[in-house]
Amino acid sequence: MRFRIYIVLIILVLVSSCGEYEKLLKSTDYELKKTKAKEYYEASQYVKATELFTQIIPRFRATEEAEELIWMNAKSFYGMKDYIMAGSNFNSFNEQYPYGKHSEEAYFLKAMCDYSLAPRPELDQDNTRNAIEGFTIFLNKFPASSNVEEAKKLLKELEERLVEKSYLSAKLYHDMGQYKAAVVALNNSLKEYSDTKYREEMMFLKLNSLFLYAEKSLFIRQKERYQATLDDYYSFMEEFPESTYSKDVKRIFQSTSKFLKLGTVETEVNNQ
Repeated sequence: MRFRIYIVLIILVLVSSCGEYEKLLKSTDYELKKTKAKEYYEASQYVKATELFTQIIPRFRATEEAEELIWMNAKSFYGMKDYIMAGSNFNSFNEQYPYGKHSEEAYFLKAMCDYSLAPRPELDQDNTRNAIEGFTIFLNKFPASSNVEEAKKLLKELEERLVEKSYLSAKLYHDMGQYKAAVVALNNSLKEYSDTKYREEMMFLKLNSLFLYAEKSLFIRQKERYQATLDDYYSFMEEFPESTYSKDVKRIFQSTSKFLKLGTVETEVNNQ
């Protein structure tokens, strides 16, 4: 019996609370709304806080309180993990108060929003690039910040994500048998990320793509393409003489050399 009474009391309190909040939303007492918005913010009731901040900020925009209200609104969205809205609000805050007392944290949290939205490497990496830009700006503007080491760590993680994205995209062309596109993609990736941990594999994939592209070409184009394969073989061996792909690399070299020798013989016969 006591348990039922307790449940009923809780329901009544909740209903009453919801009713009071609905009245507050409809109220024209903006001082009261401001006070309650701050209370909700301090209590981590961010949904209620943002609804009230949205109503009151236009009323206080030209006052000294505006900066703090806009800041708490942005932090509320961040507390809700609504990183799109939070990022937008942090960006607006930085534009309005570039030298405000919350500027340092605002720049850091804007980058954190993009970091939180960045997907796994296989997907589009616009948010990853935005986060890299954001952390870079933050490090340049606030080199003495307590968040510098965290920003550097996350920046490195994001850059490695782009490297992996580039590697996976290039590898996909190879795996799909689009060898010409694979060579272009692998070349671009190796130039942009020359010290990548995938370098040996990517150079092998490029060599193998050149070889398979030559092998599947029309005979009239094969000689020049096998020659390109041979040139790439020497580049590969110079950098990775003890490669884990040595067995496949040796096979490519033997097949390529055999064709080029046959090509030379055929040319000599045709010229006689």
